[in-house]
Amino acid sequence: MPSHHHKKNRDPHRSKHSHRHHVTPKQQDRTASTSEETRGVDDDDNSSLSVEREDTSSLSGNGSEVGSVESRDQGDGASAIEPSLDSAAVKWVGPVRAPLLSIKTEINIPLVLLTVVAMATRMWRLEYPNSVVFDEMHFGRFASMYIRRTFFFDVHPPLGKLIIAFGAYLGDFSGNFTWERIGADYPSAVPVWYLRLFPALFGSLLVPLTYQTTVELGYNHWTATLAGGMVLFENSLVTQSRFLLIDSFLLFFILATLLCLLKFWRLKHSPFSPSWWAWLAGTGAMLACACSVKYVGVFTVLLVGGMIFHELWTLIGDKRLTVHDLTSHFLARAGLLAVLPVLLYLLLFNLHLELANRSGPHDEMMTSAFQATLEGGLSRITKSQPVSIAYGSQITLRHTHGMFLGRPCWLHSHLSTYPVRYHDNRGSSAQQQVTCYSFKDINNWWIVKDPRRTTLYVDDPPKLIHHGDIIQLVHGTSSRALNSHNVAAPVSPYSQEVTCYIDYNISLPAQNLWRVELVDSADEGDTWKSIQSHIRLVHVNTTAALKVSGLQLPDWGFHQLEVVSDRLIQQDATVWNVEEHKYTQVDQADVVGNNEETFNQATYEDTMDDQPLMGFLGKFAELQWKMLSTNKELQQEHKYSSSPAEWPLMERGVAYWLHPRTNAQIHFMGNPLVWWSGVVGILGYVALLGVFLVRRRRACFDMDDESWQRYILTGELVLGGWVLHYVPFFLMERTLFLHHYLPALVFKILLLAVMVENIHTHVLRWPVHRHVFSALCAVWVTCIYFTYRKFAPLTYGNSDLSADEVTDLKWLESWDLLIQVL
Repeated sequence: MPSHHHKKNRDPHRSKHSHRHHVTPKQQDRTASTSEETRGVDDDDNSSLSVEREDTSSLSGNGSEVGSVESRDQGDGASAIEPSLDSAAVKWVGPVRAPLLSIKTEINIPLVLLTVVAMATRMWRLEYPNSVVFDEMHFGRFASMYIRRTFFFDVHPPLGKLIIAFGAYLGDFSGNFTWERIGADYPSAVPVWYLRLFPALFGSLLVPLTYQTTVELGYNHWTATLAGGMVLFENSLVTQSRFLLIDSFLLFFILATLLCLLKFWRLKHSPFSPSWWAWLAGTGAMLACACSVKYVGVFTVLLVGGMIFHELWTLIGDKRLTVHDLTSHFLARAGLLAVLPVLLYLLLFNLHLELANRSGPHDEMMTSAFQATLEGGLSRITKSQPVSIAYGSQITLRHTHGMFLGRPCWLHSHLSTYPVRYHDNRGSSAQQQVTCYSFKDINNWWIVKDPRRTTLYVDDPPKLIHHGDIIQLVHGTSSRALNSHNVAAPVSPYSQEVTCYIDYNISLPAQNLWRVELVDSADEGDTWKSIQSHIRLVHVNTTAALKVSGLQLPDWGFHQLEVVSDRLIQQDATVWNVEEHKYTQVDQADVVGNNEETFNQATYEDTMDDQPLMGFLGKFAELQWKMLSTNKELQQEHKYSSSPAEWPLMERGVAYWLHPRTNAQIHFMGNPLVWWSGVVGILGYVALLGVFLVRRRRACFDMDDESWQRYILTGELVLGGWVLHYVPFFLMERTLFLHHYLPALVFKILLLAVMVENIHTHVLRWPVHRHVFSALCAVWVTCIYFTYRKFAPLTYGNSDLSADEVTDLKWLESWDLLIQVL
């Protein structure tokens, strides 16, 4: 943006009273440079000056004006009126009362047009296709579960799904649709328009947000219109906005974060004003929302955090600020950019857990303590069971943290034995198999026995088990004790075999003593409790802990999960908890050989009804840990998965939907011209930055300080945003798709647009070169629009394409467009 200079007064009759002129802040704003510093100052001074005529003949040639005015170019087509006060005496007349109600109307025609067209492109025939498209299968199912208040598990935070569920609520959705497969037709009872409404609305708002963000970066309205237009006619953004997907929410909150941050910086000369606080709080709130849709929002947190750190470092070097001022600046940013987002993030998870508070199909993903808080599930079984484990207790032991083959598992045994020889010709003990079984079964029940006694019943009062006590575990149906010894495990030979001991009258004595160690407890007085206590069972003879290896046994083990004992005790795989629990009081002779139906319930006082349930923070911590750990495990191969190296040039798309009888299809892919031009924009910015730095080093200044600072800010915020939202995906081992590139794409579009202005303003010096460049840009923008139109059939899926038409759209061999044999 060009700088402006005050014009020198050339009037030979300059008033002798000019040295007494007092100029209000408002008048200073009109005559000062339109630099970033001045533009950030709030003007709330309502006082005024009265200009009185002293000698009209000395003011102007015709004496018709009291104060002449000068119009100066603003660089973007606007002009500011600049009073010339050199020939006028200025007198203070006191404050002027502002009107009680004033309305100022300004219409930004390009912004309005972009927004209207964005709404049209995103919401046109929103109900089509009237069938499940790609990941609508997942997010639609989650909306159904919210409506039925059923607990579910997903790797993404809840905000995006909550917004979709709100649309379902507005459409009176009953939640009874099953969302079984992609392509399934929606029945009339499913309010498809309402379900897709909010993704389309947020996707439409990306266009004006892009426009405003470009303006706040300091670029002109033509550049902002270009940036908004590229987002408007970007096919991938249109596609992702028209269905039950959450990426449009993520992109909206990322851009809203940038806009709030830039608005906040514009007020740097009015710190702690109401507007300053509002935009700072808005930045923190939008950060929280971005992180609450997808964890990609964390990259936005890193971007904003780095920029704020740089800003604070600059403030520290400002000698005009006292220590008190610096402390206030730091605390304000810490409170609204750290504490506020965390509180909002917790609040949204609390809302999620309050709405989804009933037992559902995903309960088993969570620990027993978590499940006990859900209505109608495990709590029905455990609500009246005793809490404290005693000698003689019947228990089922669940592996606490493991999810194997998508399910939890319970310590299990059956009458089958290990083979005498394994496939690698190693010998075994041929003892009874012990496994971890992924279904509830009578063979999951065990009896806690006191090694010093032969009886298996619970005393009255019960003899409770504490941290560090030694026990034996007797299998309920086979009456054989849990055992381990220094024999290699069947599938994990580096660990020890775990069995139920059979006395073969050979020199292989029983080693069936186990020490109970409560996790996170060193107090010998702590009691072992059902559901609440997480424990490790440490084999006394070998000091190895009972563990699930996560590997499946062969056919002879019925493909159940291998249980071993491992000398590496401190690991999640060795943690267990009691889920179901009963007290029994029978003679030992009655127990052996009988199943659990013969057991009688003993009397006890403490039940689960009297115990506090897991609180919100405990549930939040567990859910957060599960989400992060499960996200890392999403490594399944997919036909349309892609690597980050393929994204910038859009080498692969993703098939979203195919009509069952024609070649009409929705294929997730972008506008090739936008994607490929964006790569040129990134390379161009870096190249120009290098050239400018070298030339400035040699005292050749191609732009004024304000334009240089804007160019550097663009690199830090926009190029830095692209890097932070793209490069980390190279470090991820999970399955990735092209739509993971969309946050980086938005930054790439912003950078491309501002590079056009920088080249036009600071690289091309001759008017003829600028005219030619402008003409080429007009052709390029026209091509972007027609490219959008060409690929619109793949964006909307509303055209019955022939095989030749599909082939014509396949610009790259790597694009897997679908062609049916009709």
